[in-house]
Amino acid sequence: MLTRSEIRGCLTARGPAQEELFAEARRLREEHFGRTVVLRGVIEITNVCRVNCDYCPMRRDNTRDNDRYFMSSDDMVDRAREIRDAGIDIVLVQGGETPRNLSAVEEAVPRIRELFDGRVEILLNLGNMRRGQYEHLRELGATSYILKHETSDPRLHEAMRHETLDERLRCMRDLLDLGYRVGTGLISSLPGQSLDSIVDDIELAASLGVHMCSVSPFVPAPNTPLQLAPIGSNELALNTLAALRVHLPSLLIPSVSALEKTSQGGQSRGLAAGANVMTVNFTGETDRNRYLIYGKDRYVVRKQHVQELVAQAGLRTRGSVFLDAPTPGGALRYAS
Repeated sequence: MLTRSEIRGCLTARGPAQEELFAEARRLREEHFGRTVVLRGVIEITNVCRVNCDYCPMRRDNTRDNDRYFMSSDDMVDRAREIRDAGIDIVLVQGGETPRNLSAVEEAVPRIRELFDGRVEILLNLGNMRRGQYEHLRELGATSYILKHETSDPRLHEAMRHETLDERLRCMRDLLDLGYRVGTGLISSLPGQSLDSIVDDIELAASLGVHMCSVSPFVPAPNTPLQLAPIGSNELALNTLAALRVHLPSLLIPSVSALEKTSQGGQSRGLAAGANVMTVNFTGETDRNRYLIYGKDRYVVRKQHVQELVAQAGLRTRGSVFLDAPTPGGALRYAS
């Protein structure tokens, strides 16, 4: 592991120093995962959210202005079938934080497992819940969960999300305790964020013992309190990604669409900086246009785009790394 000063040095690396950092990140990725990139398929199930994050167009205060939608369990299964037919064995179900769609997710999860004959990683990204709700979803067949902490600075976290960091971390620890493979994530260049705060983000991922961590450059989105803030630095995001790989070599680290949104070729550079996950969008066009994660002109990742980037990097795609790995906390019998 790196020291705090070494992590900070990674974040500020430019020129030859940055090239050396990226080369070391790629070396460690290959050492732990081979020359492979994990491929996921995402279904975006609702654009309604109970939280009022200052950086997100789907924030609660925008609900009346947004064209709201809730995907049914049948729609989720249909989209999961497209993911299966594309040869992808990770189904990422994500959406705004709302209890309204939970019953549809609970109906869909065992049906998706059946669709794949059990050979599927069902990865959820649905926000804070009660421990009992996480436990029920686990029993139904969900295997992994993404819950991004966004920033480890408690005051900045509450100022941006209007909820406490402690509650977010409570949820993350519940997920880990229940045997989920857990991912977190941070936003770099968030207004008011310091470099030391990003060092704290990296050290938080290590202390929690998570299995995945993402880095997204800040994107000033329309109809949010931060719409006039400066766009995030891709260089800082890429350096943070590489520092994560060097500090925690066995993490799954995605090259996120926000890198492409903020700079053409950004996702390719994410792979060059040590990322080893990419996510293909399988949301239907109508719903996808209403899922305003960065506004109406977000970058939508297609499978061909991923295949081209992966090939250019001299890598190959692969499926879930968790399907044949021992389950944390022992075996679990899923509901049928």
